[in-house]
Amino acid sequence: MEGDGSDAPVSGAQVTIKNIERELICPACKELFTHPLILPCQHSICHKCVKELLLTLDDSCNDMGSDNSNPSSPRLWVPSPSMDKIDRINRPGWKRNSLTPRTTTFPCPGCEHDVDLGERGINGLFRNFTLETIVERYRQAARAATAIMCDLCKPPPQESTKSCMDCSASYCNECFKIYHPWGTIKAQHEYVGPTTNFRPKILMCPEHETERINMYCELCRRPVCHLCKLGGNHSNHRVTTMSSAYKTLKEKLSKDIDYLIGKESQVKSQISELNLLMKETECNGERAKEDAITHFEKLFDILEERKSSVLKAIDASKKLRLDKFQTQMEEYQGLLENNGLVGYAQEVLKETDQSCFVQTAKQLHLRIQKATESLKSFRPAAQTSFEDYVVNTSKQTELLGELSFFSSGIDVPEINEEESKVYNNALISWHHPEKDKADSYVLEYRKINRDEEMLSWNEIEVCGTNKVISELESNCNYAFRVRAYKGSICSPCSRELILHTPPAPVFNFLFDEKCGYNNEHLLLNLKRDRVESRAGFNLLLAAERIQVGCYTSLDYIIGDVGITKGKHFWAFRVEPYSYLVKAGVASSDKLQEWLRSPRDAVSPRYEQDSGHDSGSEDACFDSSQRFTLVTIGMKKFFIPKSPTSSNEPENRVLPMPTSIGIFLDYDKGKVGFYDMDHMKCLYERQVDCSHTMYPAFALMGSGGIQLEESITAKYLEYQEDL
Repeated sequence: MEGDGSDAPVSGAQVTIKNIERELICPACKELFTHPLILPCQHSICHKCVKELLLTLDDSCNDMGSDNSNPSSPRLWVPSPSMDKIDRINRPGWKRNSLTPRTTTFPCPGCEHDVDLGERGINGLFRNFTLETIVERYRQAARAATAIMCDLCKPPPQESTKSCMDCSASYCNECFKIYHPWGTIKAQHEYVGPTTNFRPKILMCPEHETERINMYCELCRRPVCHLCKLGGNHSNHRVTTMSSAYKTLKEKLSKDIDYLIGKESQVKSQISELNLLMKETECNGERAKEDAITHFEKLFDILEERKSSVLKAIDASKKLRLDKFQTQMEEYQGLLENNGLVGYAQEVLKETDQSCFVQTAKQLHLRIQKATESLKSFRPAAQTSFEDYVVNTSKQTELLGELSFFSSGIDVPEINEEESKVYNNALISWHHPEKDKADSYVLEYRKINRDEEMLSWNEIEVCGTNKVISELESNCNYAFRVRAYKGSICSPCSRELILHTPPAPVFNFLFDEKCGYNNEHLLLNLKRDRVESRAGFNLLLAAERIQVGCYTSLDYIIGDVGITKGKHFWAFRVEPYSYLVKAGVASSDKLQEWLRSPRDAVSPRYEQDSGHDSGSEDACFDSSQRFTLVTIGMKKFFIPKSPTSSNEPENRVLPMPTSIGIFLDYDKGKVGFYDMDHMKCLYERQVDCSHTMYPAFALMGSGGIQLEESITAKYLEYQEDL
């Protein structure tokens, strides 16, 4: 193999290579690719950028968790490492020991579609050596004046003339002869022009690191080894030999490139046309701006005119009222001794001539009587309130808020309030009457402050008709709206949807199948996020053995993660057919007391607590108890009795919410129960949090509880499949 010939492609391609910089920029860091990896969506991204994206998402997940899982929150009594395998199968990316999701899913910076790296993560991605080589050629063309020095020379090093791909080093002529003598194996090494990019001669499989790549999966569009085909993820996929794939793809690529090159004159003509269109767009855009400014200035003039008219009316009314008050005040000042009317009357009384006195006093007496009556029933001469002068702009504000362009032929999308929800993230769904006519949508959202102050809108471009929005603040109102785009034409915005986020970060846990779990009465699914109570034959036998005074005890099940600090929120759904369900929180010592006591000796139904309908509650209400449970059943939500609220049944029984949330503030020792549909607190009370607290549930008779699933990209894909 001749070394001089290998320099020719590099020097000959210098002019061309400088024109492809756009293709060599990483979509994440916006710099030249460094060790690019090929994502499942076939886009490339730097190795360091993938790591940074995953770390950033992991940190955000941990921040949203807000200490909801920590080493000081141990499981209760018995850990369940045997469930790890099931967790990995059913919940990809979930690592039970860490108690937080190990992120393997992130949006591709190139196409913004979510990509899942699977269990192997970065190790399962191929390195794009071809792209890496092209980037290196570009770097060399860009720094043609900068030489690559020999790695083996004694100081000062000489400029290298070739690089050995087997040794991964660059050599000057003298050093190359020394380290690659004729007649040895090293003389057969592959060498190229000076480079800093050394790649392996054989591409190895990332799944089976000792196996070389020798096939191509046509379904996944990626190289594979024979073990991948025999028993791996590609066993049922159609594969072809690497040589066949190489030949086919190279022929297709060459044919397409030749076609494009043959159409060079057409491309240049279209580029010229695009330049003209850009200039025309620039002119039309400026003209449209001037027209819009003219229309708004007309509106401003109308508003200024109305403003002036309204202010004049208010000033006129104010002057009239002040004049009346001034006149009334002067009249009352005249009633003072030696002043005004009273002073004049006192002077009249000094008149000694009877006829003259009578002539003057008659009219004066009428005035004095009138003043006396006004003192007895004081009435201000005018109103101080300007309620009749409050400008009503609600209708105009709504119209101005919907101010848009003339009808563009695109219908306004409508947000689906039933499918839109907020939990750990917000899921916004909408439908469009003419869905096929819209190319994309822009979803806007903003936080509404407590004083109703509106912040600026955040915008997200969406290809489908739903979107998951993360990193929303807890206990805040957010407004959402969406508009459709067809090319450069935009529809008006939809009506706003207001959603209230939970009062604290979402707490992630599953049902514990070890501690206190009664498998005779309770049925737990494999994912451990749903439990059902089976009121079957065993329950009938238990009732048949006792003829008098029989009661049925509760079957308890708890969360597999405890809480030792911070604020946490979780939600669940109770099946409508459920007879009796209790839900809330309980301390570790209280759970031990319940679950270790014989069922027929002690029943928590008869203890004093905030959530049990026992007769003792009326006599005693413990404000510092170690648990709180509310009762749900027969499509009703029962508010527990308390000394500060009405205990009448009609005031304590509410319709059962579709989804119920529980908020625990461990540090303040407070627990609240929420209607998730409106994020409204139904009941709140103090609880003793001196021990580790656990989510606690109990069932009696037929019933079912389903934990709310966190809203993620996976959740969205699952909902679309349904």
